[in-house]
Amino acid sequence: MSSIAFLGAVELGLIYALVGLGVYLSFRVLDFPDLTVDGSFPLGAAVTAVLLVAGINPWVATLAGVLAGALAGFVTAFVSVRFGVLHLLASILTMIALFSINLRVMGRPNVALLNEQTVLTPWLGGAVADEYVRPLFLAVVVLAAVALVALFLRSEIGLAMRATGANARMARAQGVRTGVQVVIGVMVSNGLVGLAGALFAQTNGFADVTSGVGTIVVGLAAVIVGETLVPGRRIAWALLGCVVGAVIYRLAVQTALSIDFLGLEASDLNLATALLVLVALVLPRLRHKVRGRASA
Repeated sequence: MSSIAFLGAVELGLIYALVGLGVYLSFRVLDFPDLTVDGSFPLGAAVTAVLLVAGINPWVATLAGVLAGALAGFVTAFVSVRFGVLHLLASILTMIALFSINLRVMGRPNVALLNEQTVLTPWLGGAVADEYVRPLFLAVVVLAAVALVALFLRSEIGLAMRATGANARMARAQGVRTGVQVVIGVMVSNGLVGLAGALFAQTNGFADVTSGVGTIVVGLAAVIVGETLVPGRRIAWALLGCVVGAVIYRLAVQTALSIDFLGLEASDLNLATALLVLVALVLPRLRHKVRGRASA
């Protein structure tokens, strides 16, 4: 693997680490399986790209992408909580609707940002080579997101949210408004995914309506691999595990595509993704079985 490919994999891994954080909030903290991320990721990219082309400040455009993702999460959670629709079905309906909405937002299937100002523009062309600037910038953003999410989950609202995910009936008995906690949690989750989409568009120079395909799988892979590699019950370790898992996952995919004797091509990305997630799911089970037999 060349250094450019390695840095590119790390860069994508850091972007998808934000997706992993969002998926961790919905799946692990709230126990709310949410497929909205396949639509909120390109939504964040689309909103940010359109605003950048219109000459809006990159930071404002990025914030708008975050808010757009959070709004998509609100729709899913509101439909599920208010009307009693199964969370998976509610998220699938929102995801399907977002495909058309993203096309409406961009006005076409993709928007190029090659000559537009982005949040990275002030840092490019300096003493540090550009190929190192992007992963360093993304690392700072991701670590800041980890710190903010950790603080949020330790706050009163965060504790109520964790109680909702652990045992909603008991939380309601303690006076927690579980419906509100679900809405807030899914909004924060998809806001993080929208941020990932906004940064993806700016680092890669385009926003595409199909860029969200398989995003939920990548987020789940980040969570599962992170839990395997960074075991621990503390929230901070779990969140850092999502970051490590996303980066390791992207490096594994890039390595698989770079090994010549495997014969994999760029078109085989989804196949490699599915196989790696399957391995990440199966290995912990095999490890527990081996330990059980050894102790027996």
